[in-house]
Amino acid sequence: MKHLPRDLARKFAFDWRDEPVLSVEPGELFEVQTYDASNGYIRSERDLAIPALRPGFDRMPPQANPIAGPIRVEGAERGDALIVMIDEIEVDAYSWIAIGPRRGPLGESTRWPELSSDYTTRIFRHTPGPSGTMRDGTLHFDATRSWPITPFVGTLGVAPDREVTTSIDGQGEWGGNLDIRDVAPGNRVLLPVFHSGALFYLGDVHASQGDTEFTGTAAETCATVRLRLELKKGYRIPGPRIETPRSLIAIHADRPLDHAVETATIYLMDWLITEHGFSPTDAYCLVSTCPDFRINVYQMCRIRNLRPVAGAEIPRAYLQEGSS
Repeated sequence: MKHLPRDLARKFAFDWRDEPVLSVEPGELFEVQTYDASNGYIRSERDLAIPALRPGFDRMPPQANPIAGPIRVEGAERGDALIVMIDEIEVDAYSWIAIGPRRGPLGESTRWPELSSDYTTRIFRHTPGPSGTMRDGTLHFDATRSWPITPFVGTLGVAPDREVTTSIDGQGEWGGNLDIRDVAPGNRVLLPVFHSGALFYLGDVHASQGDTEFTGTAAETCATVRLRLELKKGYRIPGPRIETPRSLIAIHADRPLDHAVETATIYLMDWLITEHGFSPTDAYCLVSTCPDFRINVYQMCRIRNLRPVAGAEIPRAYLQEGSS
């Protein structure tokens, strides 16, 4: 199995000019070791998110949220869709969250001064599960509260068409820092391809997270990700899509949030109309009446230029009979 070591997972931009660090065939299983969002700086509760102490924070934008790549997919061409299939994510022995002055929406809070006056780092211990690994392990929030590790890849995408954008706040139809909890083992993520070889990047694994990543960080961790990249030739899509065993999800990042929700819903309608036999009228009425239609607000944290990320989701049970 091909392997991309952690020392090659320190890129801080999605850049079509980068030379590939790995080449894979469609469907080939390979693994990538990723850094956490602090680039390895935060290892204990003594490591505070004070910008002056963090390597790379003397740059603008800061060198944070490192990604691995680009990974070249043989045969990928502009106009194809890249299908990302994550087989396994094995996280490190701990994860962390960091809050403090001017971090997140309560970084200047007067109601709860402890959130804005001092820096705080929390370390969450991980313990292995029945497999003996962290793939099915437990995250310990504190001495009495814990939950299953539910890892996902927070930042992934292909090189954008012409622009170069950062891994910390870059987002677009090509992917980016989206923090979508559904980018997880068992699901398929589809991305439009803009360059020969696709030029795929990933990083920023979270051991767990609820919707919005409200503080600006979640359970940040290092990880080993095992995955495959497939191609759907000549398949143009307007932005990221996710296919789960249960549902279809169309993704869009935009500001304000209602723009992200509206566009994601329109993208889902287009998916239903062009590929699943719906008329425009049926698709339009379905998203307003179906009790199982959902809007997921995956990310809505106040960090630099990040835009809210919305996912419009419909269960497969409502697709037309005989549709693909």
